[in-house]
Amino acid sequence: MNEKEYVGRLEKIVKQMLVPLKDIPFNLVIESLSGKKVLPFDFNNSGHNELLGLLKQAALQAGRAINKTGILRPRPNEVGNDIEPFVKKALNDLHLKADVPTTSSGKKKSTGYPDIVFWFKDKPYYLECKTYNAENIATTQRSFYFSPSDEFKVTHDTIHFLMSFEIYESGGSGRNHIYRCRHYKILSLEALSLDMKYEFNSDNKRMYSGKNGTIILDEGKIA
Repeated sequence: MNEKEYVGRLEKIVKQMLVPLKDIPFNLVIESLSGKKVLPFDFNNSGHNELLGLLKQAALQAGRAINKTGILRPRPNEVGNDIEPFVKKALNDLHLKADVPTTSSGKKKSTGYPDIVFWFKDKPYYLECKTYNAENIATTQRSFYFSPSDEFKVTHDTIHFLMSFEIYESGGSGRNHIYRCRHYKILSLEALSLDMKYEFNSDNKRMYSGKNGTIILDEGKIA
């Protein structure tokens, strides 16, 4: 193979990599990454319905607690991180033993999917916390994502739930806005349709060293 053919094949491979994958079922992705099954929610299962009743209580308790003081944030997309402690407290008040999920090595990891693992009748369940507003709920704005990891937090065959709160602005304080919630949704993620798009990335060491493909054209101190 000559150099021109080699470069052509590389270009073709890169172009193929850049084509996004569409409509991949969540359960298949989770099983391929973790080896664990995403179990479906069954409305004919009395245990599942009992658990759903407790999650409804948790959503109401968390929402009411949030609304007592509101959440101060400059932008609505920053509110999601503040929801999780309210949900976790509500679950624990209902004796569902909510905690930070552990990885396969046994290490607790707060970042990444899922947010919470909780226990009902000695069985584990996963819960992700989200927020939305009425204006963007029907848009294609990206709102759910996770990445492969050597320390993936899914270590159980179980149902994966999502609890989301509709937030709205109810005042302000300085540069911050006060956000409260008016509605909740509880979802089962079992076959959520996912897309995947590759990205290219680098790091500071390679970018600023001048030794890995960049050229430092000039630099100097600013007095």
